[in-house]
Amino acid sequence: MDWIAIILLAAIIIVPLIVMMHYNGIIGDHNRAQRAWADVLTYERQKSKVLDALQEQARLYREHEQTVLGDITRLRSAIAELPHQADGQALAAAEAATHSLLGGLRVAFEAYPELKASEVVNNLMREIAEQQENVGAAIVIFNSEVERFNNGIEMFPGSLINNNMNKKSPITPFTDFQAAAAFDYKPNF
Repeated sequence: MDWIAIILLAAIIIVPLIVMMHYNGIIGDHNRAQRAWADVLTYERQKSKVLDALQEQARLYREHEQTVLGDITRLRSAIAELPHQADGQALAAAEAATHSLLGGLRVAFEAYPELKASEVVNNLMREIAEQQENVGAAIVIFNSEVERFNNGIEMFPGSLINNNMNKKSPITPFTDFQAAAAFDYKPNF
């Protein structure tokens, strides 16, 4: 009888502790994914600040390359439209606009060698490329945190706790469909 009482008492103490640990783990994973998304937004917005300076320089060369200003405007709009809630799909427009801008800048500066002499523009181009690298690194971290969170709410016992207590929805990771289309290899998920 004493052993049964001890086992019941242990179960009464241990089960709520396990539930609390999983509940808190889901909340922590969700917060980490949101923080990682905030980091992506921060790098995108830092890139936007560099775009202001680049836009001013591009105005000086308006007659040489009108499309650069359009690409900068599209990128700024895509960055401004990024949601505060974590959503990897929402980042696709900003990434596409960045690639378009960088490609347009390379073409513009190859077509007009006199623009290469502008040290300010070259420095701004390097800064945008550096910011894009930061965005790429932040996306890797974001996707890792999204995977951890999604696994936590989809795997047992976290799924049971999430469905009954937290009710958090899975977060969509960022996927670069354009880059994926360029690969011949397709995994068999």
